[in-house]
Amino acid sequence: MSDQPLLTDEEFDELDRFLMSSQCGDETMAMDALNGYLSAIAIGPVDVAPAQWLPRIWGPTPQDAPKFRDAQQSARIHELLSRALEEIRVTFEVAPKDFEPLFSVHKFKGKELLDAEAWCWGFLEAISLNEAAWRPLRASSQAILLRAIDLLGAEEIDDTQLVLVDDPVKCHKLAVEVEASVPQIQRFWLKPLQ
Repeated sequence: MSDQPLLTDEEFDELDRFLMSSQCGDETMAMDALNGYLSAIAIGPVDVAPAQWLPRIWGPTPQDAPKFRDAQQSARIHELLSRALEEIRVTFEVAPKDFEPLFSVHKFKGKELLDAEAWCWGFLEAISLNEAAWRPLRASSQAILLRAIDLLGAEEIDDTQLVLVDDPVKCHKLAVEVEASVPQIQRFWLKPLQ
């Protein structure tokens, strides 16, 4: 277990402000997508080096890298990102049932509904860093665990899948399914592959 401190609310807000600032491009992940991205890295089948996962936070190309004021700000933001990842890892080590994905919440017809689309997109972005490593889950009887994540986070889905996500209530139900599936995905990787 890590001895890094958890992110304080102020540090979370600091990271959020930076990601939304003009120093970052339009392709930079927002906090909900970042949380999904880091969650997949934390619970995935293989360790992913920071040199591999950090650049994708800013966007798909090297030109998307943020314009840090100076080396100190760069080090600070990278530290906050590393601690955010470590916090997710520690949660899964110590109390996986306590993990709460950072979903958006929207009002619809007077009710608050979860919106996990950005979170799931981030999760799938992390899977894309090493799809071969995730293949055993996709090829197993447990592949259903990724169903809701795929439906909500995929860039494109077919017409038969579109009807499953065509209203906020359906998407809310899928978000609840995602939240329940993440600890099970982590457990899948803890078992020896048959």
